[in-house]
Amino acid sequence: MAEIVIYSKSWCGYCHRAKALLSEKGQSFAEIDVEAEPDKEAEMVRRARRSSVPQIFVGEVHVGGYDDLNALEQSGELDALLTGKGGSE
Repeated sequence: MAEIVIYSKSWCGYCHRAKALLSEKGQSFAEIDVEAEPDKEAEMVRRARRSSVPQIFVGEVHVGGYDDLNALEQSGELDALLTGKGGSE
């Protein structure tokens, strides 16, 4: 399984929803709080080309934010991405 990385902020409701969705699916993930580690915010923007949180990566695949993650879940594509049998963006 690919490593999941979520760039987040502690107060972000969409970040909490994304983490809850992944946790409900039994997925572990690395969380990078860009407020606690300000140098990581530049890394996030470089990787995602977006400055909003959350920004979610599954391996090298940039999923996007919570709405993008949820859309993959609703379409049935998220499981394939998480198991390495699918892709996005």
